[in-house]
Amino acid sequence: MSRYFTKDHEWIEVSGEEGTVGITDYAQSQLGDITYVELPAEGQAVKAGEAVSVVDSVKAASDAYSPVSGTVAAVNADLDSAPELVNSDAEGAGWLFKLTLADSGELAALMDKAAYDAYVAGL
Repeated sequence: MSRYFTKDHEWIEVSGEEGTVGITDYAQSQLGDITYVELPAEGQAVKAGEAVSVVDSVKAASDAYSPVSGTVAAVNADLDSAPELVNSDAEGAGWLFKLTLADSGELAALMDKAAYDAYVAGL
């Protein structure tokens, strides 16, 4: 599995033609306590950079963008009753949705962990 990051603080972990998407630990720490997550519909086609989810917190509502194009294959239904999973495990159990990738070549435009860490360090 390979994990990639965006400058908008999303991550995608890719295995074969499927990617699991969420917001980074940095993003959840900036948002504060997550109170609600609006997830996309399964089967929804999304484009890279498109806002597909909304993460509400005590501070603000923030869009979550799809790192790559594809079709939503699954959503994290656990977030309906436990949105705080995004705070406690943003890059694990707090994932938002899974995508069937339309073009794995789009991954080349994303950052690896080292590049993302360096990007965040510069903010």
